[in-house]
This record gives sequence, C-alpha cells and structure tokens, in this order.
Amino acid sequence: MSYDPVIAQAEIIRTHTMAVLVDNEAGVLARVIGLFAGRGYNIESLTVAEVDAQEHTSRITIVTSGTAHVIEQIKAQLDRLVPVHRVVDLTVETEPLERELALIKVKGTGEKRMEALRIADSFRARVVDTTLNSFVFELTGAPSKINAYIELMRPLGLIDVSRTGIAAISRGPEAL
Repeated sequence: MSYDPVIAQAEIIRTHTMAVLVDNEAGVLARVIGLFAGRGYNIESLTVAEVDAQEHTSRITIVTSGTAHVIEQIKAQLDRLVPVHRVVDLTVETEPLERELALIKVKGTGEKRMEALRIADSFRARVVDTTLNSFVFELTGAPSKINAYIELMRPLGLIDVSRTGIAAISRGPEAL
C-alpha cells in the first residue's frame, strides 16, 4: 500500500472556529445545534449573541473538529439553513482573534493562598470575590492561556471553573 499525501491530509482532524450570522429569532440556535447532533458532529465551544438590533441578527461562534471533508460538510449544511445569512470558517479565512472569559474559584490558606495571588497577578487575573479561605478570579484571554492558568491553580486548591466559550473575530477591516 502506497502513501498518498492528499489522502493523508484529508484524514487529519483539525479544530475550526466558525462564525455564523443568523436571524435573531426563536428556534434558530436549536436548528443549528440539531444539525450538529443529527450528524454526530461535536461542538467544543458555542457562543451566541445579538450583534445588530436593527437588522435582528445574531452571531453564533462554533468551535468544532473534523477532517477537511467533514468541515466542508458542516459549512455547506449550515449555509442551507433558512435563517443563516453567512457562514465563515475563521480558521481558514484568517488566523482569528479568539478570547474567552473564565471565572476560577480557588480554596486555600497560608502559602497556597499567597501563591494563588502571585500567579493571578502574572496572568493579569482579577480577584472578583474573596473570603477568608477562597478567591474567585476572572481571567480573559486565549483558551490556551486559560487552560494554563487552570492547571497552575489545581495544586493550589482549584474547586470550580466556569467558562464562557470562545468569542472570535477575523483580523483586518472586513466584516462578517
């Protein structure tokens, strides 16, 4: 059996961030999610918010993984949904700016508490709540930054994490 680089490339599973501009109306998000669920595609991150009140449009940002063929199928199927105005694979178009917000609760006293504060300072995390034996930190940044911060907090008493999901936008002057 010979090696075919075209086939090998198509079989590589990659993570993609997609922006989907949709009508802001009841049931649209359920239809988009149903498309993914019905075909067995996984959603790794999902955010949605109204972006234009006058036009009644919302932006759905979806992070998913798949081969090049699967990603093309997802884009084509999303494009066929009636309330969808535009689908852009930000990962292909440009290297997107991706940010996420996380609230991280850490329980600890003494030296562990001081170390948690030092690490928070180096990551520019803000203390948004504090008690005698716990903190809640707010951290915004790339998902990799948040992941690294969470891993550093584990041995210091990490007890809870809440994440918003990824918000992404393309670089440059073009709009979605």
